[in-house]
Amino acid sequence: MRSSHTDRLPVSLHHLRRMTDDTGLIEHAIGRIPRRQEGYSTDDNARALWLAYEWLRYARERGLEEEAAELARLIDIYFAFLAWVQKSDGWFHNNVSYDRRFELEVPSDDCQGRSVYALAVAMCEERDPARLTAYAQVLRRGLEAAFALTHVRGVAHVVAAAARLLQHAETSKASQEAVPEFWAFVRQRLPGVVERGARDLVARFETHARGDWPWFEERMTYDNAVMPWALFEAYRLEGQGRWREVAEASLEGLLARMRTPEGRVRPIGNRGFAAPGFTALWDQQPLEIAQLAIACDAAWRATGDGAYLQIVAQCQRWFFGENDRGAPMADPFDGSCCDGLTPQGPNLNRGAESTWSYLVTEVHVEKAFADLPDAARAYGAWVGVSRQNAVASEGRKALGALPR
Repeated sequence: MRSSHTDRLPVSLHHLRRMTDDTGLIEHAIGRIPRRQEGYSTDDNARALWLAYEWLRYARERGLEEEAAELARLIDIYFAFLAWVQKSDGWFHNNVSYDRRFELEVPSDDCQGRSVYALAVAMCEERDPARLTAYAQVLRRGLEAAFALTHVRGVAHVVAAAARLLQHAETSKASQEAVPEFWAFVRQRLPGVVERGARDLVARFETHARGDWPWFEERMTYDNAVMPWALFEAYRLEGQGRWREVAEASLEGLLARMRTPEGRVRPIGNRGFAAPGFTALWDQQPLEIAQLAIACDAAWRATGDGAYLQIVAQCQRWFFGENDRGAPMADPFDGSCCDGLTPQGPNLNRGAESTWSYLVTEVHVEKAFADLPDAARAYGAWVGVSRQNAVASEGRKALGALPR
C-alpha cells in the first residue's frame, strides 16, 4: 500500500523508505525485509541520492509539497552517507557493515564514478545554499580523485557527470551564486574532462569493435549501457559527430543482444554475459534494463529519433511482465522490485539495486514523455493504466503470493 507521502507520485516510495534507516540505504533484502547482515554500499546510496533528486524535481514541478519534503528527508540521509564514507583523498569507500565499520576492499572506479554522478545531479537540482555549499565540497574532492580513473564504467560516469554540470553552468544561475568558486572550477576543469573521457571511450571502441561486435570491450558484462549514455551526453554538450557515431553504433550493438526474436527487450544474463557469438539468457538483472532506459532517453534527446523513445517504453513494460517469464518484476503498491529473473521465475528478494532500477526507469519514462504532443503522449496514458494492470488478474495473483 502506498503511504500518504507518495499518494500523488506515479510510483510508491514505500519500499525505498523501508530499506532506508538513519545511516543509509541497506543493500540487500530477504523478500521485502531489509537484510542487515550485509550492511550498506556506497553504490546504492549514490544511486538513491540521484533517484531522490529526479523524483524531487517531479514533485516540485507539480507542487507536491508533502512528497517533496519526504524526498528531501531521504536526500539528507543519502548525502550524509556519501560525505561520511569519503576519505581525505576524495575517494569513496564502498562497503560498510551494519555496525558502521568500513570493510576491507580495493578502491572501486565504478563506485567513484557513480558517486560523482549522483553528486552532480544533486548539485544541479538543489536550491538551498547551505546544502549546495556542502555538496560542492564533497563533489569537488570526488571529481579531483576521479580524474585518475581508468576503468571504463568509472570513466563513463565521470564524463556524464561533467557534461551535466557544464550544461547546468550554461543554463542556470541560482545555484552558481551560492558557490561561485565551485562553478569556476567546473568551467575551468571539466571541459577537458569531457573531451579526454569521450576520446578515451571512442579509443576503446575503436580498439575492440569489429564486424558484428561494435563494443568497447571484449565482452558485454554489467552496467553496459553507461558507455553509450556517456557519449550521448558528451555529444549533447559539444556536438562532436564522432562521439554520436560511436554512441549510436555501440547502443545498437548492445540492443542487438538485448532483444528477443519478437522485439522485446531483455537483459544480458549474468551466467556468462555476452561475447562474439554468445549471449547468456539467464540470470537477468533489472539494472541492465534501467541503464538501457537511461541511455535511450539520452539518445532520444540527442538525436530526436523516436525509435529510442519506444525502447524506453519497452523497458518500463519489462518490469510489468513483458519479459521471458511473463512475470511482473515490480510491485507498484510499494515500489519494490525483484532482484532478478531466473529460468524458474523472479528472485523474490527485493534489494536496493533492483528497486532503484525500477524506480529510475519510471522517472525516465515520465521525463521522456512529459513534453511530447498529445498524439505522441498516448503511451503516457498507457503507463498509468499499466501500473494498475500489473497487479490485476494473473499479475495480482502472482504478486499476492509474494511476502510483504
